[in-house]
Amino acid sequence: MNGIPEHQPFPSVEPSSGRSAETRAVQDLQALFGQATAVFASLAGPAHVLEAANPAFFAAIGGSDRARTGLPIGQLMPELAAQGFLALLDRVYRTGRPYIGRDARVLPGTGPAAREAFFDFTYEPRSDAGGNVVGVRIIGVETTQVKQAQRLTAEHRALLEQIARQAPLEDVLEGMAHVIEDLAPDEVLVSVLLADPDGRHLRHGAAPSLPDFYNKAIDGIATGEGTGSCGTAAHRRQAVIVSDIATDPFWDDFRDLATAAGVAACWSTPILARDGSLLGTFAMYHRTPRAPQDSDLALARVFADTAALAIERHKAEQGRLAAEAKEEAARKDLAFLLQASTAVSADLDHAQTLQRLAGVCVPTLAPLCAVDIVEAGRVRRIAVAAPTREEEELLASHSPVYDADDDAVARVLASGLSEIARRTPTGPGPWQDLEVTGYLCVPLLERGRAFGSLTLLSKNGHTFDGHAVALAEELARRAASAALNADQYTQRVALARDLQAGLLLPQVPDVPGAEIATYYHPAGAGLDIGGDFYDVFPLKNGTWAFMLGDVCGRGAIAATTTALVRHTARAVAPLLPGPDDVVRAVNQALLDRPAGHGTGFVTLVYGHLTPADGGGLDITLVRAGHTFPLLIDGQSAVRTIDAHGTLIGITTDPDLPLHHVHLKPSQSLLLYTDGITEARDATQEQFGDERLADALQGKLADRHTPRDVIDTLIRAVSAFTDSNGVDDDQAVLVLTATIATTASGDAVTP
Repeated sequence: MNGIPEHQPFPSVEPSSGRSAETRAVQDLQALFGQATAVFASLAGPAHVLEAANPAFFAAIGGSDRARTGLPIGQLMPELAAQGFLALLDRVYRTGRPYIGRDARVLPGTGPAAREAFFDFTYEPRSDAGGNVVGVRIIGVETTQVKQAQRLTAEHRALLEQIARQAPLEDVLEGMAHVIEDLAPDEVLVSVLLADPDGRHLRHGAAPSLPDFYNKAIDGIATGEGTGSCGTAAHRRQAVIVSDIATDPFWDDFRDLATAAGVAACWSTPILARDGSLLGTFAMYHRTPRAPQDSDLALARVFADTAALAIERHKAEQGRLAAEAKEEAARKDLAFLLQASTAVSADLDHAQTLQRLAGVCVPTLAPLCAVDIVEAGRVRRIAVAAPTREEEELLASHSPVYDADDDAVARVLASGLSEIARRTPTGPGPWQDLEVTGYLCVPLLERGRAFGSLTLLSKNGHTFDGHAVALAEELARRAASAALNADQYTQRVALARDLQAGLLLPQVPDVPGAEIATYYHPAGAGLDIGGDFYDVFPLKNGTWAFMLGDVCGRGAIAATTTALVRHTARAVAPLLPGPDDVVRAVNQALLDRPAGHGTGFVTLVYGHLTPADGGGLDITLVRAGHTFPLLIDGQSAVRTIDAHGTLIGITTDPDLPLHHVHLKPSQSLLLYTDGITEARDATQEQFGDERLADALQGKLADRHTPRDVIDTLIRAVSAFTDSNGVDDDQAVLVLTATIATTASGDAVTP
């Protein structure tokens, strides 16, 4: 038989719905449960001679070989004596009372022809006109098929409960195969094959009674016309019945395998999902050539549907687990990237950023890692990470060659594309000592151009898959951005420092009769140019000018204003008679600023100092809205110099009275910006003028230096703010009068 002949009414197993599905289900149940078959026989005399019987009786006791009358039933069916049925006939004949049997087990036939059957039956006495028993009448109904179907249904229900409990698919399919093999009236060997996702191949699912060599041989069989019963059924999406493997062309390529396995017939039914896609095949093998009955086909359809339910439930569960695993992996990847991004961005130093990049890669992405950058046409290995110090030193000792064709790093730098291999990198290197077995080299890009590379090295069986490549490339992208930001930050800080240095004294000049010290600390990270400034420069006739001020704002505009104030003062001071005239000239310069150069005000203390005869300093100063200067004498007494004046850069006629101060030897004049007094602690309380005076009162030696004043003050401010940082620029200028000496070096008493 070549598959299913077109004229044979084998039902299609394609998915159906509505009335057709219900009709098929009813037909399958009828085929499985069968129809009640009534048997009748009339026996005569004490020997129980069979006088008459209907065809169903003869079919039940063994078919045509026993379809004879005129013989005692014990001779026709000798097996009944040992089973007790002849004794029951004798009792009914003797007593004249009927006997009723329910679900009685009978074994008709002998030897290989014997079968198990079940009957509901009645033995009734037959009487003549005088009431004498002359024989026995047998009336019965065979329930064998119904009983087998009921047992099968119970086992089927148990399988459905297993599926509902989401038992492992392998257990469900194995259990299903055992149920069918145990309950089928004839020997059958069940096999379930599972379709690959593309439906082109079938894989072993369950076949507990087929030989292992057979299961291994057909594992992976292709679906297609003529590839055995199962491959063809999967291809056609219809049942394929091969009743004799020895003659069927579908088995030409597998006939020897079937002979070795001892199978002679194979009925295969495709297992289809609700959407019609192929899930696998359900096959029933037989040891001898055999064609299926309606009940066999119904059984195949019922359990093919059961297998479909189990497989779909398994796929759904596997899909759920895969989705959860994917989600968990995505969460881990995101957590890793966030942690790694935080780590590589934690330092605003270019080299430290790349060293952190190497550190976060080991061991999460690879056992070994190296980071290289291009500098002045050469490749420099800037960072490495490895489990041991020795491995780090080996890795750090090697530097790729920028233009070498046989170097992976050079190729990646040239192409801007990642490179992966399951071998050691090409070109020289300590690969053997490090036991390297593969590598992944990813470029660090700036606007599409590679300025460096991240090289991950595998060892001890570690490999890179697509997921690892994607993760490494994303990390490299983030790290490249962080490294470039760090480099730009470093350049901006350097630029800001250079500009700030240009607005401050490069070094404090030597002023006769005075010691001078300065202090400057910018707010924040130092990216912006501060508005605080100071200066000391010489005038004619031994006079020196000094200033300390604060420009409103920060950044480029503040720098422009600072430069304007300093350079204007330096330009006009030699030409004007007094400090007030100089400050007024500066005020006018501020008022004359172009609008784009800022409009903010300036606070300033500006003055002239001249060494006094006999020691000390004569000072004339103007305070233009700035913090009040402090005078510190040799005993560390601190008092405020009550000099008044308005800020400049606002009005054309500021109030700028002159104030005269004489510093005796060892006395100091302290000028400071409001970044000192407005420094805040964790509660946002300001340091203030009172704490400033207390910080210096009695804390200095009689003959202190200006540096002593600054150090004492800054320690007090730092202790007050603790780790709260600096909110505003801080600048300090201290002038200390020195003790005059004679030519011989003796001190001059004032």
